[in-house]
Amino acid sequence: MEGDGSAAPTLEEIPPYEWESPLAVAKRMNTTITSNTDPEAVKVLQRSVEDIVARYEARGPHRMAPEAEDLRRYVQELLDGRQPPRQQEALFRLAAQASGLLGYMAVNAGRDSLAEAYCAEAEKLASAIGAQDLLMWIAGTSSLNAYYLGDFATAAGWADAGIDLAPGHSQAIRLLANGRARALGKMGDRKGVERALAEAEELTVRHRPPGGLTSCISFAPYSPARTLANAATAHLALGDTKRVLECAGQIDDLVERSDSAWSRALVRLDVATALLNGASPDVEHAMTIGQQVLAAGSGPPIRSVVQRVGELNALTAHWRGQPEVREFAEALQSWRATPQNQLISKVCDDERQSCDRSRSSGCSDSNTNRLPFRRPRPHL
Repeated sequence: MEGDGSAAPTLEEIPPYEWESPLAVAKRMNTTITSNTDPEAVKVLQRSVEDIVARYEARGPHRMAPEAEDLRRYVQELLDGRQPPRQQEALFRLAAQASGLLGYMAVNAGRDSLAEAYCAEAEKLASAIGAQDLLMWIAGTSSLNAYYLGDFATAAGWADAGIDLAPGHSQAIRLLANGRARALGKMGDRKGVERALAEAEELTVRHRPPGGLTSCISFAPYSPARTLANAATAHLALGDTKRVLECAGQIDDLVERSDSAWSRALVRLDVATALLNGASPDVEHAMTIGQQVLAAGSGPPIRSVVQRVGELNALTAHWRGQPEVREFAEALQSWRATPQNQLISKVCDDERQSCDRSRSSGCSDSNTNRLPFRRPRPHL
């Protein structure tokens, strides 16, 4: 150091540096870029996700969940190994998608607590890679879970948290129609419902999502028909029979021609319920539609159909003496007696009672711990 009086070391005094060999560099390089995952395997796994989505509505949660679990476990085995960054990111996305699919299936099966666990896992995985579209989809599934628990404020909160991530994103269509509008409808917020549906329509025009009737579990943006089906449900909660029938009428042909037995059942049940809720109830027509839903089988049993059939039945109390109502009640008894319908009904009742006990004792359930407005929102 200059000025300290010491002399600079001579060449002989500098200790020799032991350079590593080219072989050591080659070994390290090979280890760093080596992967336990073949790129073609990643493509196959991505197609597996698409295949699960495509077959889900025909087979239902109880038959498809094992496939999604196998996919999730295998992706985890790969993640426990070594991959270069881009390949690892692809695996993280696959893991988030698999957990998200399982969360959605758990909602349909009435497994609320399990749905929250899967959604929490999917959220962590998607956050790790900054997957904004997946985070929004996961928020929508958490909103759906809260909605079927009857916690509409939380359902709206999850929808809002997802929308806040990217208000102009195509994934916001689902959050607005399925999340915010339906929850606000149950809360009696007419202006909020109208605003949410108007925003969903504006985004639909802007993004031009594919036509047809997208699968309920799809990661793709909501199609216009799917949005209208949700709009009908939101208007039903507000008691707006005319708007329900208008929305259902716009998609009637498409729904009837689609492969989605669930969509046919849910839209028909909304129409039947609206016919009973109107100023001049059309009991005969409503019961005819209800009978059609039960006779058609409505696809693999899921929570939303079971609940909505129950809501329609509850509305018939004023007309129990009419023959068409008695016939519907008898058909419903047989329909409910199937093992899977019984299972879903029991699971939903057990989960609801558990949540009610938690709330009454002041304890937090898994859903409450993840309320979007009680934790920092993701910053991508």
